Amino acid sequence: MSPASSSSSSSPSPYYLKGSPMTVRLNGVIGWLARHGISLAGSAELSVPGRKSGKPQRIPVNPHTYGGEQFLVSARGHSQWVRNMRAARGGELRVGRKVRAFTAVELSDAEKLPVLRTYLEKWAWEVNQYFQGVTAKSSDEEIAASAGDHPVFRITVRD
Repeated sequence: MSPASSSSSSSPSPYYLKGSPMTVRLNGVIGWLARHGISLAGSAELSVPGRKSGKPQRIPVNPHTYGGEQFLVSARGHSQWVRNMRAARGGELRVGRKVRAFTAVELSDAEKLPVLRTYLEKWAWEVNQYFQGVTAKSSDEEIAASAGDHPVFRITVRD
């Protein structure tokens, strides 16, 4: 897999690794399961309004808890759901009939280190290939150097 590119000639494209056809298919199954009440290892279906269309975009995600707070990490980089989340500043997480609306705040790169390390500890089996050799056992400097490639949002569930 190679990073996808955008149409900017003056600056490098933001990091993004497109899913393989098999990954896209598997994500469809995991999303379907979450919609029908079956969460695999804590997965949920994210719904976030499209920044241009307003139509909900749905994708399976792995909500991650660290320090008593919940986060969404984009292992593949600056994906469409990340761009939509930046515009919408919130969305919904669904597992079956349980829908949790939330607001989201993107973390700065300097804030990401402990979240990324614990995310990699929990989800390495699924996401390591997207972190270009960085693992939970990598040094703080190595994880910090990759932080800009992996957007992280702190989510707060609305009551």
